[in-house]
Amino acid sequence: MNPAQTAPRVLVVGCGGIGGVLLSRMVEAGQRVSAVARREEIASVLRTRGPVLRDEKGERTIRGELEVFVQPPREGAYDFILLATPPNGVEAAARDTAHLLAPDGAMVVLQNGLCEELVAQVVGEPRVLGAIVAWGASSPETGVYERTSSGGFMLGALSGEQDPRLPRLAGVLGAVSQVAFTDNLRGARWSKLAINCAISTLGTVGGSRVGPLLRHRFVRRLAMEVFTEVFQVARAEGVKVEKVASTVDLEWLTLGESERHSPGSPSLLLKHTMLLAIGARYRRLRSSMLAAIERGREPPVDFLNGEVVRRGKAHGIPVPVNERLLEAVHAMARRELAPGVETLRRIHEQTRPRGH
Repeated sequence: MNPAQTAPRVLVVGCGGIGGVLLSRMVEAGQRVSAVARREEIASVLRTRGPVLRDEKGERTIRGELEVFVQPPREGAYDFILLATPPNGVEAAARDTAHLLAPDGAMVVLQNGLCEELVAQVVGEPRVLGAIVAWGASSPETGVYERTSSGGFMLGALSGEQDPRLPRLAGVLGAVSQVAFTDNLRGARWSKLAINCAISTLGTVGGSRVGPLLRHRFVRRLAMEVFTEVFQVARAEGVKVEKVASTVDLEWLTLGESERHSPGSPSLLLKHTMLLAIGARYRRLRSSMLAAIERGREPPVDFLNGEVVRRGKAHGIPVPVNERLLEAVHAMARRELAPGVETLRRIHEQTRPRGH
């Protein structure tokens, strides 16, 4: 049988940073890829010139078999529909493309947050797979995609079972980055949620790349407070948080009760040192939420810190730092608050425990 006839049919929905890097690397590897760009400007550039990719291999224009739609086609049978929209567009993307799934096909959720649950409400849990993205990307210009940090994928199903489609999906995504599997997708998602609630949101409110911000001690302290709040809510949800791929053990970065009320200790010093190392590793990482605000789009913070705030309230767990960060991002989107280090400093002053 012709290998081209047995290769999975793939549709990428969303051609921002993550979606653009995905389709570029897959096309470069010789895969045939279809994509939904939503905006005619992006679709036209991808059709005529092709995507430009910047990563560890340098900058190049990608040539290959790439079919680009502005709206989802009426007919099709895709084995994998890779959902690469912002989280606030994931339900609409699933609804708009559900008719294009092959009988044994799956929606693959790449969004940060807890979006598998949302997509499962549209197509049913058996048709949903999760792909946690442990690397960063941006689209600085139309049709230009830059990978901003290294990392791989972690794949799994909400059921925790070894879904037979996962090895095929790994074959598709292996062209982009290394792939690992998990039988605890929920736990891994909560771990990534903690990272996003801290690193991404602090980067948004601070209006800067992650590395420079984490050089400030009070910003590192805010990150630890965010991790602590997220893990408290996850435990109340009955989730066993699992480390994602090569990332650090975030539970170790949470604060014990004595640490929360202490200005310093040997354990706190070690945690600050680790966060400085994280800042160095992700020094080029710039929050996609900050880019959304700058472009006049709604930032998906409700799917990150907002998720923690909502579930924290349901369990009666105070999450003041996540709550203030959520409010700050919305105020920035309304142009009522300017991003910057001083904005983060005020949040730190307003939320720090007494005695700290």
